[in-house]
Amino acid sequence: MNLAEGAALRINQLTAFRRDLHMHPELKYEESRTADKVAAYLAALGIPMVRGLGATGIVASIHGKDRSAGNPGPAVGIRADMDALPLQEINPFAHASRNEGRMHACGHDGHTTMVLGAAELLAANRDFDGTVHLIFQPAEEGGAGARAMMDEGLFEKFPCQAVFALHNWPALPQGQMGVRVGPIMAAARMFEIVVRGRGGHAALPHTTIDPIPVACAIVGQLQTLVSRGTDPLDAAVLTVGSIQSGTSANIIPDEARIQGTCRNLTEASQQFLMDGLRRISSHIAEAHFATAEVSLKPGGYPNTSNHRKEAQFMGEVMRELVGDDKAHTDVLPAMTAEDFGFMLQEVPGAYGWIGNGAGGKPGVGLHNPGYDFNDDNLALGARFWNRLARRWFETQAQR
Repeated sequence: MNLAEGAALRINQLTAFRRDLHMHPELKYEESRTADKVAAYLAALGIPMVRGLGATGIVASIHGKDRSAGNPGPAVGIRADMDALPLQEINPFAHASRNEGRMHACGHDGHTTMVLGAAELLAANRDFDGTVHLIFQPAEEGGAGARAMMDEGLFEKFPCQAVFALHNWPALPQGQMGVRVGPIMAAARMFEIVVRGRGGHAALPHTTIDPIPVACAIVGQLQTLVSRGTDPLDAAVLTVGSIQSGTSANIIPDEARIQGTCRNLTEASQQFLMDGLRRISSHIAEAHFATAEVSLKPGGYPNTSNHRKEAQFMGEVMRELVGDDKAHTDVLPAMTAEDFGFMLQEVPGAYGWIGNGAGGKPGVGLHNPGYDFNDDNLALGARFWNRLARRWFETQAQR
C-alpha cells in the first residue's frame, strides 16, 4: 500500500506556521486570525472548506479518488483545537506570545499545524477511497467548542463514520504515543456554593451569622466525598479553587462564595459527588443557622471515552509508525477534561496522546507559563494522521 509518505512535508514552513500561531494566541471563540491563517493554508493546497461552524470553526474536506462532495464515500474526521489560554507567557524565545495575557500553553498551535501537515500529504496523493474531514475547532478551553460545532450541524453536514484526535502529552517522551480503550480523560463540572448568613460588626459576632467559618467547614467536609465516599479504584477529584468573602477586617460579611470543580471517570461517581455537594453544604449551613445554595455552572465536559474498535485501531497505527516499544496502548487515564468527549458521544472514535517531552523543559507541563509545543512532533503528527486516514479507508474496503 502506498501511504503517500514520500510526499515532501514542508517542515520549515510548518514550523514557521506553528510559531506564528504561538506568537498570536487567541482565546475561545476569538480565533479569527488563527482561522484566517488556517483557511489560507488550506486554500493554497486547493482544499475546499466551510467556515463559521461554532463561530470560528472550519471543516475542510479532502476527497479521494472518484469521490466528491456529492459522493463522499466512507468518511473519517480528524479534529484539531485552535484556542489558547488566558495566561501570561514567560518564555524568552523569539516566538513567545505577543498578546498580553494570552498564551498557547496547551499546544493547540501544534495540534492545528500537525493536521495541516496531514492535509498536505493527503491532498498530494488522493489514492484512497473516501473523504477526510479536517475539523479545526474553536473554544476547547472551557468554551465547549466541540458542542457548539455539533449544535450547528457538524456531523449532519459532514457525516463521519469515525472521528479521531491527538493531544501533545508532556509525560511521554517525544517520539512516543499512547491511547487506551475506555475513558482517557475525565468528566468535569464546575460548581459554586453560596453560603448566606447575617453580617455585622467584627466585635459582635454573637449578633451575626458568620458565613466564613461555615464555608470553611463545608470545604473541609467536601474532601471526604472522595477520600471516604468513592471507590479508590474509581478515580475522582474534587478541588475548591476559590473562596471569596468580605470587604474589611472589621466587618462580618453576609455571604461567602465557594467555587470548584469535580472530575470523574464514571457517570455514577459524578452523580455521587453532585449529590454530596448539595447534602453536605445544606446540612452544615443549617447546623450553623445559615443557608447554602449549590449551583452547577452551565457546560461542563463529559468523559472522553474511547470506543474499543477505534482505540485499538489507533493503537495499531501508532505501533506501525513508532514501533511497539514506543506505542503505549493502555496508558493510564488523566483527570484533565476535554470537549472531544462530546464528539465521542455521537460518533465512534478515539483520542490519543503524542509525547511532547515537556517541551524540552523538565517539570514544565500543560497550562504552565513556560510550556511550548515540541516542533519535532510536526512531522510525526502529520505522518500519523496521513497513515491513520489511509489505513482506516482500507478497513472500510475490507468490510
